[in-house]
Amino acid sequence: MEVESSFGPIDIAISGLRAQGKQLKVISSNIANARTSDAGNGEPYRRLQAEFKTDSDLGGVKLDKIVTDMSEFLRILDPGNPMADESGYVAMPNVSLPVEMINLNIATKMYQANVAVLRRYQQMIETTLELLR
Repeated sequence: MEVESSFGPIDIAISGLRAQGKQLKVISSNIANARTSDAGNGEPYRRLQAEFKTDSDLGGVKLDKIVTDMSEFLRILDPGNPMADESGYVAMPNVSLPVEMINLNIATKMYQANVAVLRRYQQMIETTLELLR
């Protein structure tokens, strides 16, 4: 008996690991640039968001694209700052550290869940091989 599947549990878990690894990189970039008032283009860093999609009809996930959050910049009063406007306000990135920390925690838990699936699958294979001996 032969079972054909383009996506087994290992493939699905690995696709989840890859997707969450990329999500962790995006979150890390947001956290690292949370106070970058000039991202090189004359305006503050804009928060990035990862969007995912299913890899196929059978399961799995992959990074679809990384989009830029176009919400308003935060404005802080700092009249002594060379980047301040005529009112004394400085535009700061639209990154909220508490939100990023929550996203980081969720991505980490999802990563750990996929690792747990791989470990359980490995245990099942080892048990099956032990029974066949």
